[in-house]
Parts: sequence; C-alpha cells; structure tokens
Amino acid sequence: MQPPRCCCLLLLLYLFLLSGTWATLEGTFTVQLLQTSTFQNTSFVETEGLALLEDIEIATLDKHTRSIHFHQPWVHPALPHMDWDNIENMLRIYLLKISHLINEGAMEKDVPYPFVIQCRAGCELYPNRTSRTFAYVGYNGQDFLIFDSDNDTWTLSQDTDLSRYFLAYLKNHTAFSERVEVLFNNTCVDAMERFLTYGRAALERQELPVVTVFARTPSPQQLLLVCHVTAFYPRPISVAWLRDGQEVPPGPQLSTGPVLPNADLTYQLRSVLAVAPQDGHSYACRVRHRSLGTRSLLVPWGNSQLLLITALLAGLLGAAAVAALLLLAVWRRRKHQRVEESESRNSTLSKEA
Repeated sequence: MQPPRCCCLLLLLYLFLLSGTWATLEGTFTVQLLQTSTFQNTSFVETEGLALLEDIEIATLDKHTRSIHFHQPWVHPALPHMDWDNIENMLRIYLLKISHLINEGAMEKDVPYPFVIQCRAGCELYPNRTSRTFAYVGYNGQDFLIFDSDNDTWTLSQDTDLSRYFLAYLKNHTAFSERVEVLFNNTCVDAMERFLTYGRAALERQELPVVTVFARTPSPQQLLLVCHVTAFYPRPISVAWLRDGQEVPPGPQLSTGPVLPNADLTYQLRSVLAVAPQDGHSYACRVRHRSLGTRSLLVPWGNSQLLLITALLAGLLGAAAVAALLLLAVWRRRKHQRVEESESRNSTLSKEA
C-alpha cells in the first residue's frame, strides 16, 4: 500500500525547509558527548556527562539521576519530548552496561581501584550533508580504544589486559555495539540537524578581537614583542607578525600560544616575537577573524613613545591656539569698549563747550 501523496509532499516540504535552514550555516559542525566515569570500587561509580555543539555547552547529565539538564534555551525545543525520553533511556542503558562491563574486566584482570574511564564520542556533519561518527575511550588519562568509523570496528590504542578484554567484549556482543552505533550515529546526526536550525543565532555569534601590542626586555640583548588578542568569537583566528610589511615566517624567534577560553565565552591568544633592540625594522601584528570580514586588524609597534609625545604636543599646541584666540577676542572686545568710551567722552565735552 502506497502512502498518501499529501503525506509524501508534507515530508518533502519538511525536509526541504530543514535542510535549507541549516545549509546556510557554512562549514563543518560537530556534536560531541564527553563522559567521565570514576570507579571508586566495584560498587560505586560516579559518572559526569557534557554535550557540546561546536564549543557551545548544550546539556549536562545529572550524575545522580542520569537526567539531562539543558544549558541553552533552544536545545529542548529542538527535539520532540519523546525523542529526549528515548535519548535519556539509551544513555541510562549504555552507562549501566558500560559500567558493568568495565567492573567485570577490572575484577577479572586485577585492575587496581580507583581509576577513571573517559569517553569522547559524537558525529561531524560536513557541508555536503555527509557525516562521520567518532569515539575515543581513555583510561586514567591515556588513550585506550578508538572507534574506526570507516570500517565500523574498534582498535586498541593501549595494549593492556583490560583494553583487550574490552575489545573482545565489543566484538562478541554485537547488540551492545549496535546500540552504541545507533546512539552516536543515527541519533547524533538527526539531532544535530535540528540543533543547527534552532541554535543558528548562537552558532553565528561573532565578537570582534581586541588587540594590544607591547614589549618586554628579558635582557639588554633581547626584546620580546607581544601581541595579545582577546575577546574574540568564534574560535578560529589568524595572528601574524609583519616585519617591514612582510610576514615573519615560522622560526625559533616566533612563538604563538594556543587559543585559550575566557570566562565570558570568548577566546584569547598571545603571539611573541623575539627581536634585537633597535634593529631598525618596523613591526606590526596582523589579526584576521571572521568578525572582521575581509578586513584585517593591523596594530604597529615601534616609535610608540614618539607617537605619544607627538600626540601630547599636538594637544598642547591646540590648547595654546584656542587660548590665544580667546585672548585675542578679549583684547579686541576691550579695545572696542575703550574706543567707544573715548568717543563718548569727546562727544560730551563738545556739547559742554
């Protein structure tokens, strides 16, 4: 029996509207779930979970009730209530199974307690609507297992008794692997498309970078030029030093740190260039960022004190010019008043005579 034509048309219209809405967002997008489980002993496991869309915290998992708490107002309306119920149920089953599996392996392989298991899993959605899932498992901060999405298989990152036990279980118990695949593949991709629609404003948020250039002198023979860029969003940014208008190539004299988060959900970056004092070159820090469009921020260093003195002198000269004009106006007014008074006295004397 074929479905009614009206239902097919409505479905096509829904898919068209959904795809057309999120397709206006350019680039690759990632949803990832971060799980940290602390195994204190065989009977006590504490698990924390965080969900991210790009770098936006969208939800956390309550470690006591295993329920989802939403961090953005648009996250909960993005999916029907029934879908959230299904996701919570799948997460509870997954966490119960994975905790039981790890505890069994730890006891069988005499793994000492306490230890920490971390998992980072999710999906990437590309501009052409293709997707890729990923999953990484860590043990006490070290890589443990990796999911090969191209071959749908798990591989060892750390060859230990526990990792081999875990790998053998995943290969032998296909039902659990299929549940994980549904959670991190189909569910993840479907949910992301809705998040891209409802969270478009958050994803398109842009904050202009604030750039400061200053110098430090660790020794008389060395001058460190520092370009500090902060308050920008989104995260991708390009920072370069220019010497006499030409970009300084990578080398031991150039050190650019990682992009670090600020408390206000923006980012900061610092680039340091080592130069010889009074080497005769001009230097400038160039910043390119999405919020600037096709423009670049170019903040020069060098002759800063001269520029400051020039500005102060210009200000003083301007003030002196204004004062001179005021004095001239007062002098002219008083001269005009004296002339009028003199003419008035002469007129009075003439009348008396």
